[in-house]
Amino acid sequence: MLRKHLSAKLLLPSTDQDLWKAFQQGDEKAYTSLYMKYVKDMFRYGSSLVTTSEAFVVDCIHDVFTELWVKRERLSVPDNVKYYLLKALKTRVMHLLERKERPYTPLSELTLDFFETNDLEVIEELEFADSRQEKLRVLIAKLPNRQQEAIRLRFIENLNYNQIGEMLNVNTQSAKNLVFRATEQLKKWIILPILHFFYIFLG
Repeated sequence: MLRKHLSAKLLLPSTDQDLWKAFQQGDEKAYTSLYMKYVKDMFRYGSSLVTTSEAFVVDCIHDVFTELWVKRERLSVPDNVKYYLLKALKTRVMHLLERKERPYTPLSELTLDFFETNDLEVIEELEFADSRQEKLRVLIAKLPNRQQEAIRLRFIENLNYNQIGEMLNVNTQSAKNLVFRATEQLKKWIILPILHFFYIFLG
């Protein structure tokens, strides 16, 4: 029984590219494996692109995978499957928003990139955040939208700067600049509560 289980395990594709090729040949298990492996990443990234509606993001993810299945025999094998899926999801989200098929607003239209967040407001929100993860979420949400997306793509989705540039329609250097400015601002905000403490209690 154990030998049979191990033999079956050895037959599973070992890389994303192998899974992709198997799915292209109509292997439903490989197709499901790709979905299960990346659906959380896609949902997390999709939720960062639009406001409020989880159902909209889920629908877009399903649209992407439905289209992949229909066109599977005509697709090439991507070098980076995760990057391919994230980019396909963003294309689908933006396409639907542009056609106004869904009453949701992309995050890029909610605020202007040159809007400066009040530092005291950041400190106040950090005081209400219970965990380090929640504090980080608060800080990232205060960044300009393109910096938000750039830093999520770099440090959460682990894309390289060339891929980030393609996702944001900018060159590689501009992608690096966006991430650098975002990290510098985050460092400033992380230090602020400490300075605020010294100002109040030791000033």
